[in-house]
Amino acid sequence: MQRDVILETKRLWLRRMGQGDLPGLRRMLQDPDVMYAYEHAFSEEEVEQWLERQLLRYKTDGFGLWAVIQKETGEMIGQAGLTLQDWDGTMVVEVGYLFQKDAWHQGYATEAAAACKQYAFDTLGCSQIYSMIRENNGSSQRVAERNGMKPVGTLVKHYYGMDMLHMVYRADRPGIGEK
Repeated sequence: MQRDVILETKRLWLRRMGQGDLPGLRRMLQDPDVMYAYEHAFSEEEVEQWLERQLLRYKTDGFGLWAVIQKETGEMIGQAGLTLQDWDGTMVVEVGYLFQKDAWHQGYATEAAAACKQYAFDTLGCSQIYSMIRENNGSSQRVAERNGMKPVGTLVKHYYGMDMLHMVYRADRPGIGEK
């Protein structure tokens, strides 16, 4: 069993990240194939800033992106979790996920995202959960759809000197809006 487990699925543990997770983060964030939606692989400084941003989120928000650990191997294969994001002037809770390339197409992102969505509804009491996904990231869009999310709009994020179109997906907590 991993330390500080926040969520557990059939094949995964999700836990807070720490300094010891920098090698796992580097495998993801410095891989140009993994980071295609960001349009660049991260520098060492950007990886460290990414981790510091998650550590700050844990303190200020009570959640953030968590390390995804494969139970069978004990290896960090990705990150998934919840973050606050601005959509149309409102802060919303987003479920996000990013996995190293050799963990792609094995259902890990869907498994982790579903657990994060349920955590947002059951533990945080969210009535809605969002995912904001680059318009060219079909794989992540399919994960959102398998997670019961529907497209509800678009937004443009300005990042790394570029305007990037994102699809906005949303899922409502069961029972919300039902009569």
